[in-house]
Amino acid sequence: MNIQVAETPSRVRAQVSPEEWEQRVNLAACYRLVALYGWDDLIFTHISARVPGPEHHFLINPYGLMFNEITASNLVKIDLDGKKVADSPYDINPAGFTIHSAVHAAREDANCVLHVHSVNGVAVSAQEEGVLPLSQHSIFVLSSLAYHDYEGVALEADEKPRLVRDLGDKRFLMLRNHGLLTVGRSVAEAFVAMYFFETTCMMQVRAMAGGAPLRRISQTIIEGAQRQMEVVTRGAGFGLAWPALLRRLNTAAAGYDA
Repeated sequence: MNIQVAETPSRVRAQVSPEEWEQRVNLAACYRLVALYGWDDLIFTHISARVPGPEHHFLINPYGLMFNEITASNLVKIDLDGKKVADSPYDINPAGFTIHSAVHAAREDANCVLHVHSVNGVAVSAQEEGVLPLSQHSIFVLSSLAYHDYEGVALEADEKPRLVRDLGDKRFLMLRNHGLLTVGRSVAEAFVAMYFFETTCMMQVRAMAGGAPLRRISQTIIEGAQRQMEVVTRGAGFGLAWPALLRRLNTAAAGYDA
């Protein structure tokens, strides 16, 4: 496979709307942040984002690039069938869009779908009870969490209805024996949700490794988590942390907006 690392930013930017370019910059930043936090899996897994506008078009990573190579200009624009709808020198992994296309098609609010094979996430996805109410982070996950059983590598279209059914209207989906998925109204929301999801799993793995009896948070507290989130973020939700994350990225891994 002949992989080019960069597309010409000025050419791509001139061919898309300002709204699409902004979405491209945010999605490229999300890929870089996933790499920065160590949740990437070489060139595998995907993050997709809806292109603003009436068309059902989406942005996804060029297959073969590491997440820290993704830029706003080298993202590939595709339709719900995973076919390219704009000129690009890059291919995509059609199989990788199977899960994402199902969620985008079923959920109007799914402007970003983020899927990772993080070590802690996969570890907890292999535990029979799944996510346990052990940390403050976990209450926000548990208040909007669904599970989907493993059916092998996501290649078959007939898995889509079952995945959509299992996700329902939830924000977090644990793919058993596989990994984690978040749905966001924005790229920012999907990323920060994933931060809470993966951190919840990391804390659970460490708590269980300690060997001491575990103290669980009550269901009553979990049921109030969404209201508490709105209060502590002043109504901004998970997206509140995004500007700070971009500042960190600009210091640690600039260039995603090219």
